[in-house]
Amino acid sequence: MNTTSNHDERMTKMKFSSVFPMYLAKVEKKGRSKDELLQVIQWLTGFDQQTVNDLIDKNVTFEDFFNRANLNPNVHLITGLICGYRVEDIENSLTQKVRYLDKLVDELAKGRKMDKILRTIKS
Repeated sequence: MNTTSNHDERMTKMKFSSVFPMYLAKVEKKGRSKDELLQVIQWLTGFDQQTVNDLIDKNVTFEDFFNRANLNPNVHLITGLICGYRVEDIENSLTQKVRYLDKLVDELAKGRKMDKILRTIKS
């Protein structure tokens, strides 16, 4: 699905530090923890807790955030609808990465088991 250039530009300029507290409030409201949220972020990006805190303190944009990330090789397993868009069909790379994170946070808040959220592949 195509997003508008305005939508994609907003994703580029949006600050991770302004969205993180909303992610945290969302998951905590549903009985999940900050540690679980950080585990999800680490799985997606490779960032440990200290790095996430540093990026929040530096007030980085989502563009900078994802430019520094090493996306999990199983990121392609994140599928489904988020904010009205099918995440696997989003053409803009940065917008897709932001929506991957949104999708994982939604799954955490909805009570999905962590091994399912982290796309643990059993052999």
